[in-house]
Amino acid sequence: MKNESLENTVITLHGQGWSIRRLSKELGISRERVRRLLVENSALRTTTQSEQIKPKKKYPSKLDPYKAFIGELLEKYNNITGQRVYEHIKQRGFDGGITIVGDYLQSVRKVVVKTPVHMVETDPGQRGAHDWSDYNIPFTLSGKTEQVTFFSYILGYSRRQYIEVVDDKKQQTLFQSLINAFIYLDGVPKEIKSDNQKACVDRWEAGRPVFNAKYLEFATHYRFRPLTIHPGKPTENLKVERPFYYLERSFLNGREFRDVDDLKQQLQRWLESVNDLRKHGTTKKRPIDMYIHEHPFLQSLPVNHFDTSLVVHLIVNHESCVQWKGYQYVVSQNYMYEVCPVRITDQYLMVYSSNGELLATHPLAEKDRKERYVGVVEKVRKKPDLLITDVIARLENFSPEMSEYIKQIKRHKPVSWRYHLRNLLAMKVNYRIDDIMVAVRRALQYRVFESGTIEGFLVNNSEPRYSIKLSFKPKNNNSYEQ
Repeated sequence: MKNESLENTVITLHGQGWSIRRLSKELGISRERVRRLLVENSALRTTTQSEQIKPKKKYPSKLDPYKAFIGELLEKYNNITGQRVYEHIKQRGFDGGITIVGDYLQSVRKVVVKTPVHMVETDPGQRGAHDWSDYNIPFTLSGKTEQVTFFSYILGYSRRQYIEVVDDKKQQTLFQSLINAFIYLDGVPKEIKSDNQKACVDRWEAGRPVFNAKYLEFATHYRFRPLTIHPGKPTENLKVERPFYYLERSFLNGREFRDVDDLKQQLQRWLESVNDLRKHGTTKKRPIDMYIHEHPFLQSLPVNHFDTSLVVHLIVNHESCVQWKGYQYVVSQNYMYEVCPVRITDQYLMVYSSNGELLATHPLAEKDRKERYVGVVEKVRKKPDLLITDVIARLENFSPEMSEYIKQIKRHKPVSWRYHLRNLLAMKVNYRIDDIMVAVRRALQYRVFESGTIEGFLVNNSEPRYSIKLSFKPKNNNSYEQ
């Protein structure tokens, strides 16, 4: 390869009187090379230049049979990476190296000049970063394009990365994704940087971020210091933003997916077989090799991971279920109309009693499930009828005078006396026993044996729910019916 700097040094020093032997020794090149450079320079200086330009000799390339196919790929996926193109043509029999592919792509693509950005390099185990990114991805199985959210986490020193597909951008999802990343990379850095997402930062005050209390609790559990970028300066998080661009070009471009599950499987293989093993543009080394050096500096994982479950309080409704996101999760009928603590993880829903007893555990209903009930629905038992003997015994406990009234009701209402006695007992829910007995005495006095009439008397002449004792309103006549 021609070295213009070396050629200039040889020519200028030889012109200053240096010998071929001295030039060879000082510059570390052979004497033959020194002589060749001197002869070539002399020939250029002393020979008349031909007016006709000598055409550059073309040599056959291993890539020639694949250039038409590469053109098709570039037309279909304009941002496809050299790595992905290399994988495609390798499947078609190409046995050359990736360098020739990169050189060819550079020659056929338009190079855009960019403003240089200086990234701060960190020590091994010092810092990680995370972020979300959304992409509209067509799926071949359904023929539809769906929005898919990716979570990315990267170690700042080694550039080793963890990416997963998530359902949403909630804080609970963020915590679980970070835990998955810690497990995947077998350790936690001393600092983790994010953007100003609501799951991490509540607001900025006096030029400083106010981190979310729950996020701080999570950070304390894993012993890392939370950091965030300044508002309006996204380039501060380029170490995680740039890998998304690589994901977009190397993974999403030039690849098809049947459905989300197929996407997740291909993503996992790509992380290990491509992303870990590629030569990084900044470090010039493979992330997996840099990670081997960084791993000992990461903090060890705790024995117990942070509890990412959501705890809410839900009422057990008239169907003996707690409702969550449109589905009914069955609970024992013994707890109907009670407010119960409910713990929701990424896989299960657990219902507890007020004293902490686990009542039911159900797997979360899968998306688009048609059956609205989760769990075995108990058969509704026929409400047991209250025994009439028990009704009479409880009424007689009101007062000894009640026995006579019961006797008279049986005599004057031979068919419906049970109905009237049950209604009379039910009045205890809303009225004091003393008030009920005043009404019963009046009923005996005026020979009234309808439970409805007694209840009407209580409505007009007493305060419900034991507030005050019964007092009579003055009447113009003594007729009980009035």
